[in-house]
Amino acid sequence: MTGRVMQPRKRHKSKGSTRSKYGEDRARKGSDCRAKASSEARPSLPWSKNSARHHMSPARKPGDLGGSSPPMMGGRRAREGEEPQAVGTQVSKPHASEESDALMVPGKSSNAWVTPAETMEGRGAAEGKLAQRNAFRTQRREDVLTHLERVGQRAKEKKGKEFNNLLSHIKVPLLTEAYLRLRKDAAPGVDGETWSSYGDDLEARLLDLECRVQRGSYHPLPVRRVHIPKGDGRTRPLGVPALEDKIVQQAVRMLLEPIYEEEFLGFSYGFRPGRGQHTALDALAVALNRRVAWVVDADIRSFFDTIDHEWMKRFIELRVGDKRLVRLLMKWLHAGVMEEGELHDVQQGTPQGGIISPLMANIYLHYVLDLWVQHWRKRSARGDVYIVRYADDFVMGFQREADAKAMREALAERLAEFGLELHPEKTRVLRFGRFARKTCAEERRRPETFDFLGFTHICAEGPDGRFRLVRRTSRKKRQAKLGVLRKEIRRRRHEPVTEQHQWLVSVLRGHVNYYGVPGNSSALKSFRRQVRDSWHRQLQRRSQRARWSNAARERFEARFPLPEPSIIHPRPHDRFFTKRPGP
Repeated sequence: MTGRVMQPRKRHKSKGSTRSKYGEDRARKGSDCRAKASSEARPSLPWSKNSARHHMSPARKPGDLGGSSPPMMGGRRAREGEEPQAVGTQVSKPHASEESDALMVPGKSSNAWVTPAETMEGRGAAEGKLAQRNAFRTQRREDVLTHLERVGQRAKEKKGKEFNNLLSHIKVPLLTEAYLRLRKDAAPGVDGETWSSYGDDLEARLLDLECRVQRGSYHPLPVRRVHIPKGDGRTRPLGVPALEDKIVQQAVRMLLEPIYEEEFLGFSYGFRPGRGQHTALDALAVALNRRVAWVVDADIRSFFDTIDHEWMKRFIELRVGDKRLVRLLMKWLHAGVMEEGELHDVQQGTPQGGIISPLMANIYLHYVLDLWVQHWRKRSARGDVYIVRYADDFVMGFQREADAKAMREALAERLAEFGLELHPEKTRVLRFGRFARKTCAEERRRPETFDFLGFTHICAEGPDGRFRLVRRTSRKKRQAKLGVLRKEIRRRRHEPVTEQHQWLVSVLRGHVNYYGVPGNSSALKSFRRQVRDSWHRQLQRRSQRARWSNAARERFEARFPLPEPSIIHPRPHDRFFTKRPGP
């Protein structure tokens, strides 16, 4: 007795194929990559499995050779007692044409003997609609993230081991996740491609990109160089890669970050996941409240522009044994710079603004600076030594003056071996800490200060007479920001007042989100007051007769109020010990 099949439920069928293009393309191994992208548009061939049901041989007509065949029943010879099927009538096999979501009632097997081990299983009807075609994207992203976690776990278990065959992981799923992580409003590169325009026919483009990366025929375009103003009046060169280069760089960064996160030391905070400027500021504040009497405020001159490519390659090869991936990383370093329509070759350095540049800079300084400092303070220092590094800016605290001066000299020699140089004006050895105020009072001078990540660090005393670290907005940063805002306010003064108000509110909130640390209230209030006065002044200049009285000014401020500054960050000790980053 065979199983009985109920009538299949009606369901909505999508116009396109329910299988994703990527799944069909990866199933056809050995075929050319470009042929994969277009193979789905081909019609079903007669000998393919999908078209087998449509190309069945037609039923025999009366009078054919089938008349001499014995009576058949369901594709087999009719048993005794069964009514034979008429010749020429097509008999379908059980479940041959049923839908995948049909209800199947279990029936006994065709065997004469049924043992207890033979269970009769049925199948319930599917409820609701089937999964939509775009459901594969969520599953794919989960698979990518899980795979990256496995890479990090392997790096943690096998420290110091080389990773081979890494480039084989640069596939469409990882490239898709990298594309989704890019900024949608980022500036385009030399090709003029934007995030939204590249999204047209995204999967075919990423498939072609994967093939070129795997074959070695991928060649990055030169970066577009732009200059942004700095606080000291100079400009900082930035490199803007093409969008396709951003995608590959983001994918490589996602692949290498789990490996190097197990290598980097705890006092490195720049451009690392889960860490930021305030994490570094909290760590520095905690260190300065310990046994610190001297500080080395160091800065590497033009670090991103003076990285030695040969040393960079050697450092990468210590952990990356895949020669193809190393070659890809070096391609980005040698891609060149396009400035004002002219192509310039690059012999050293990595462009600031590239997605892969911060990771490569951290790799370079990890071997040049971090490991060396770790070894030096264990072997050569006589007192306590603390260091906090964010990219190429770092501050070191010392208990003894001799250690601070010895480090200053040894550090210059160490960096010179790898083509780097300390900035002579920005690198200083100064007295700072809990005993600095008392010592400077005896010498009739004020304790020195230093800037780090936009904050001026000051030695002060609390109400109880103990040492207190005060952090205030750097005057250089504040004046530079006010200069930019004054120009922008002047440019926007003829726009609707409501739009100007919304823009200024967002600017002040962003300023408070970064500089709203304990002890910085006076600087925040001063910044808000100067922004408000500049705005009111420009609004009055829209007309020669628009002079505001005090009452008019008060009415305007009541209608368009600017947010009052507030302290939103906790004390450094509370946050540092609550959420302390790993080593």
